[in-house]
Order: sequence, then C-alpha cells, then structure tokens
Amino acid sequence: MTTILDGKAVAADLRQNVAAKVQRFQAKAGRLPGLTVVLVGNDPASEVYVRNKGVQTREAGMLSDEIKLPESTSQRDLLNVVARLNADPAVDGILVQMPLPKQIDTQAIIEAIDPMKDVDGLHPVNAGKLAQGMEALTPCTPLGCMILLEKAGVEVAGANALVIGRSILVGRPVAGLLLAGNATVTIAHSRSRDLPALCKHADIVIAAVGRPEMVRGEWIKRGAAVIDVGINRVPKDDGKTKLIGDVHYASAVEVAGVITPVPGGVGPMTIACLLQNTLTAACYREKIDPKTL
Repeated sequence: MTTILDGKAVAADLRQNVAAKVQRFQAKAGRLPGLTVVLVGNDPASEVYVRNKGVQTREAGMLSDEIKLPESTSQRDLLNVVARLNADPAVDGILVQMPLPKQIDTQAIIEAIDPMKDVDGLHPVNAGKLAQGMEALTPCTPLGCMILLEKAGVEVAGANALVIGRSILVGRPVAGLLLAGNATVTIAHSRSRDLPALCKHADIVIAAVGRPEMVRGEWIKRGAAVIDVGINRVPKDDGKTKLIGDVHYASAVEVAGVITPVPGGVGPMTIACLLQNTLTAACYREKIDPKTL
C-alpha cells in the first residue's frame, strides 16, 4: 500500500509545535520572535502568499510586519530597506519576496541580508555552512521535504537518493540535507543521461525540475519514496487551470511506497518551515539552543 503524505496535516502539526516553542522562547528571552516580509510590486500570487505568511506568523504568536514597495522601487532603495531591517533588533527574520522587478539584481539583495536573519536560507554564508555540514538556516522547501520523509518513517541513512533539479532554492540545498542525513546522493539535471535509469536505482526521488509530469511511474523503483516539489499550473479542458506536479501522479502512486500529492504535499510545508526558521534565527541571536525549547 502506498502512503500518501498529507502535507497540510504535517504542516499544521509543525505550526502548532512552533507556537508552543515561541511561548518558551518568550519566557527565556523576554520578547517575541519577529518576521518582516518585503514585497515589491503587485504580483497577485505573491500578494496572496505574503498575506498567508502574515496570518500564520501571527497565529504562531510571533510578531509579523509587511513592507510593501511599488513596482518602480530602485535597487538602492530596496538595499536601504534591507539595511534598516538588518539593524533592527526587533527583526529576527527578513524575507524579500521573489520574484523581484527586472531593475533589481536578486542576488545582490540576497547577499545584502544579514545571514543571521536570512530565513529563506539563500545567503552564500548559509549555503556554504550547509555544504560543509554545519548548522545553518536552510531554505524552507527543502527543509519541508526532509520533515515529510521523517514523518513517513523513510530511512534516509544509507538510501540512494536522486534529486532532479539543481536550483539554489531546492535542488542543491535538499541534496545537502540528504547528504547530511547519510544518504548516497545523485543530482540530475538537464544534461543528465538516461534519467529513467537513475530513477530506477533510487530509494528516494525528489522531483524539483519545473516540468509538468515529467517523472513517469514506470521510472520509479517499487516502494521508493517520491517527493514532488513541482507546482505547475496547466490548462484544463473547460478553459480553467489546475495544479500538477513534476511527477505523473496517477502512474507513480501505483508503485511508490510513499508519495506527496500536488497540491497538498510539499506546498503547505513551506510557510510552516519559514516559521520554524524565524524561531531558529531568534534563538541564534539570543544564544539559545533551539533544541532546548
């Protein structure tokens, strides 16, 4: 029987756990953790995402602030906002919502954020720490993937893990987390040869390539754990759209031992892990071991 991982339920449990730890943090530090999200422009999807982040941050008992800037904001002005937040002692986490307008160099903004407040886990300092197996703030989606594997009872140590995709947002960091968990890790990408054969040898498949239903069920090793990070909006026959993943779910669910659906799998974990990262960042700044909360 295939286990279908309910990301909504796991995320709800994680948010509840974070909320309880926030209370213990407040008792130790005498203050609440604070997250500030910066939104540049009026992208509808980003606005919804930012609003949901604010709601869930406040529900977890943390301070939440949103800074909305016009589409025309210059790179200099955005860097000034980041510098102000870096210096603000009430701000533990800074998240600049992507994508940014074309006049702004995204990498320059990422590198301007204080690594200690980089709750997106994208700063080169945090990426480097992760690569060296050190404790670091980790990108939220890869962290969510690892939590889902743990909740499903998937043994990472000793497993052959295949990561399809090498982005700095998902592919590379999730490969680092799997390696830290003592898996044998292969990263596949657009130039990888015979991807179906690589899948057939994998006990764990993380699909994060951004191609709708690319990974077919016949590629999957029977009993493997399949984590589908893809979120692709495609048209339906009635003219509306639907969300599908990078894995052909209908065929993969017949052979996988564990699988995440799209939607309702990895997606809900991202904001929950952002809350956890904000609490972790607050602990680092207060010199509190997060494990003691």
